[in-house]
Amino acid sequence: MPQRMDDQALAAAAQQGNLDAFNQLVIRYQTLAYHVAYRILSDADAAADATQDAFLRAYKAIGQYYGGSFKAWILRIVTNTCYDQLRAKQRRPISSLEALLVTEPAPGPSFIDQAESPEAYAVRQELSRAIQAGINALPADQRVALTLCDVAGMNYQEIAEATRVSLGTVKSRISRARTKLRDYLLTQQELLPAQYRLRDDT
Repeated sequence: MPQRMDDQALAAAAQQGNLDAFNQLVIRYQTLAYHVAYRILSDADAAADATQDAFLRAYKAIGQYYGGSFKAWILRIVTNTCYDQLRAKQRRPISSLEALLVTEPAPGPSFIDQAESPEAYAVRQELSRAIQAGINALPADQRVALTLCDVAGMNYQEIAEATRVSLGTVKSRISRARTKLRDYLLTQQELLPAQYRLRDDT
């Protein structure tokens, strides 16, 4: 018996009522799920809530997993949970200035490289804020597609499965999102760390 069971074996065990197997899947994907939720929602608390809610939904719906990429299956639930939060946010008025601000996730073991210098960490955080501001400006469908591709590392077919749209639609959304993000960063260079700004050599 292999020391590390694959996703499908763990899911099959979870479907038989093995809670430990499901918890192993949670441990395996919780950091990725949080990063995806954070990039879509741009709020640390909302991302944490969405991640927890998504795994609860996944546990209740584990009988509906019929094989294939478990990563795509769980991230579809994560993105649907994020969509629900975005829709709820659109329905209620913004009650405070804080709700307009992009927040950073609280530092934790999964976000800090112990070999990274304080200066490099500060630059990385500054760049992350600039990129997040650009992602926030994207339509929700493009934001999700870009996040699944460039944050979750999913291929186009997996993203098509996770979002339930055609392969061509996925490619179009990612291409448009990358173009808009690039254009945004070019017009907002004051948000970028100095070494990432374009220089005028003329």
